[in-house]
Amino acid sequence: MPRMKTKAAAKKRFTFTGTGKIKRKHAYHSHILTKKETTQKRNLDHTTLVSRDDEARVKRMLLA
Repeated sequence: MPRMKTKAAAKKRFTFTGTGKIKRKHAYHSHILTKKETTQKRNLDHTTLVSRDDEARVKRMLLA
């Protein structure tokens, strides 16, 4: 049986923290930034953790 490959899209989007949680970037911060408020853009710039509900799904994509 062939080995399970990691999803390339997930590999580019998620990283693990030192404690095993999964970090992600915010959406809506790549283009059409002129109409967005400065505070909104600044808040979208930070990374955040993947929600508890999606954690299992993302781990399955990364650790396949």
